[in-house]
Amino acid sequence: MTKLKMGIIGAGGIAQGRHIPAYKKLSDIVTITAVSDLNPATAAGVAKENAIPHVFSDYHDMFSVVDAVTICTPNKFHAEISIAALNAGVHVFCEKPMAMTVTECEAMIDASRKSGKLLGIAYHYRFMKDSIAAKRVITENEIGEPIVARARAIRRRKVPGWGVFTNRELQGGGSLIDYGCHFLDLSLWLLGNPIPVEVTGTAYNKLSRMPGQVNQWGDFDRENFEVDDHVTAYIKFDNGASMLFETSWSANVKSDEESMSISGEIGGIDLFPFQMNQMKHGMLLNSEADWIPGDDDAGIPQAMNFIKSCLGDEELIVKPEEALQVSAIIEAIYKSSETGKSITLR
Repeated sequence: MTKLKMGIIGAGGIAQGRHIPAYKKLSDIVTITAVSDLNPATAAGVAKENAIPHVFSDYHDMFSVVDAVTICTPNKFHAEISIAALNAGVHVFCEKPMAMTVTECEAMIDASRKSGKLLGIAYHYRFMKDSIAAKRVITENEIGEPIVARARAIRRRKVPGWGVFTNRELQGGGSLIDYGCHFLDLSLWLLGNPIPVEVTGTAYNKLSRMPGQVNQWGDFDRENFEVDDHVTAYIKFDNGASMLFETSWSANVKSDEESMSISGEIGGIDLFPFQMNQMKHGMLLNSEADWIPGDDDAGIPQAMNFIKSCLGDEELIVKPEEALQVSAIIEAIYKSSETGKSITLR
């Protein structure tokens, strides 16, 4: 069986915690051939621990020994590295968000089309069992045409105190671009990927700057905290659907919450956990799934889809044009917050 030769660019937490373990579990179809990181000691350590044969200080030198790369760098470098890899004839699997701006996303897509190589984006919430069940229910018209989506990705005092998560220059934003983006992507996918046409949003930078901070995920510099820690938005789509959205790293709430619901013409769904809500036989019925098939680790089916797509056996579930729409909404939310006005996208 043909194996895909994979390179890792950026050997930090997400590479070590999600992508490398997933590829090792799928060793019958992929082999990790090379790794690169700005910190040579990090790259060398990851290579030794995972028996990766090639270590490069310059990621460009990796392209001659791999078929594909997984990009796990800060957001600022997603477009630059993706375009370089695609132009070198290498498939790209890029961590979310796709890039810092819509313009960068468009350049990445253009490079993919010109090179004929695949560009995948790591929105792994689509591969969760609840998400797959919800998509199946919607596709089989169990709720009718989706009308309204509601999404909340809320953490109680959990600002990531490590890495560069609070660095605006390197990341482009905070809770929205790091965490909430998953729920924007999942909502658009479940709604059938409608085109966003109007966005109203507010991004806050207050909670994490308050004195006397209590943070469950490590220390951070509150006085120089420069990204959003709480965001709300209302989004309209070209097909008449709409979305209510909220995300936070620092909410003063009772507990963390990850939830989504979609109301359709004849029924609705909730996740997480998955539940279907219907009006049938003169009754209002709510049904939960006793068991949903699939892998509990969404990183496994995500990796498998990208690998098999590169090998010509599947199609990408997360298409770059869809990921671009997520970035367009993110960009519009930030612009709406800055201007105090709704942003028209079409």
